[in-house]
Amino acid sequence: MKLKRNSGKLIIVCGLPGSGKTTLAKRLQEKLRAIRLAPDEWMDALAINLWDEASRAKIEALQWQLAQELLALGHVVIIEWGTWGRSERDVLREGARKLGASVELHYLAATPEVLFERIQRRGMENPPITYEDVLGWSEVFETPTREELDLFHPPGE
Repeated sequence: MKLKRNSGKLIIVCGLPGSGKTTLAKRLQEKLRAIRLAPDEWMDALAINLWDEASRAKIEALQWQLAQELLALGHVVIIEWGTWGRSERDVLREGARKLGASVELHYLAATPEVLFERIQRRGMENPPITYEDVLGWSEVFETPTREELDLFHPPGE
């Protein structure tokens, strides 16, 4: 696929809580002088409960609208939503491509034990995330397949 000159880049950072999404996204943000969009930070700044799914959906919709405007201007945008399902990743990839942007997927994985230990160490969630939560999320998370990963530009290009 030929991209427009001066096209933007969308980087999707994908994984469960505790997988290292924020750490990677912040590192990429600094290295690439990118705009990073993370709903947890917006919700925290607005004193919205992180478990409020309706508010999260509205914030992600606003962030996606902003991301598309920035991509059209040729910026690098990092979406740090978790993107647990392939359909969600497909919408972002296809939308960015329509704007002529390249799209990378950075998938981060860890065992439920490691995820839970990291979540406990950071101690940010209220109410606290339980090990049972992590196990349940691990079961519903749609891990990107090789076929799906092949739909994205390789990370770092």
